[in-house]
Amino acid sequence: MSQAIPFLERPPALTGELAGDVGFDPLGYAQNQEVLMNMREAEIKHARLAMLAAVGWPLAELWDNRIADYFNLQPALEVGNRVPSFFNGGLGKISPVWWGFCVGLTAAIDLYGVSRSRKLDPTYIPGDLNFDPLGLYPKQNNLEGRKRMQLAEIKHGRLGMIAITAFAVQEAVSKISIVDETPFFFFPISETLNKL
Repeated sequence: MSQAIPFLERPPALTGELAGDVGFDPLGYAQNQEVLMNMREAEIKHARLAMLAAVGWPLAELWDNRIADYFNLQPALEVGNRVPSFFNGGLGKISPVWWGFCVGLTAAIDLYGVSRSRKLDPTYIPGDLNFDPLGLYPKQNNLEGRKRMQLAEIKHGRLGMIAITAFAVQEAVSKISIVDETPFFFFPISETLNKL
């Protein structure tokens, strides 16, 4: 039985081998192991991007005006200090050169990841780009530590995906920036209390 949905059968491809696998696939996307690995690869990529975005979104709201002033540039933020997004608009303010750089860098990273995943390496796990400049990932002999780190990454990534979606929807609906909507997360408590 599925851990995530106890009244449903666990899909056969979800064996519990991957970190964060609790048998949640109600629409039956993971038909076999190959599809499951491709889906996990995509999930990890989106999770990592969402974690960066969940940090970058409020930081942009906090620092964009100051950075733009320092370099004598036009701020990228929209009315009400909202980050440019599909819902908020303002994506046209960002240079096409920057978009091209981002797409090119993303494509290069993705091609590298695809080439690593296509090698017949039995130790390969989805999302393994062999990139750990700070040495935070446990060594090969620490399997328990590796599993714990993989589980933490996928859980934080899933939360990041929910957070960034919530940021976009919240700003579109309320027309108020994230940092202004929840100032107690981003400003000193004394400053926040004085505004109340």
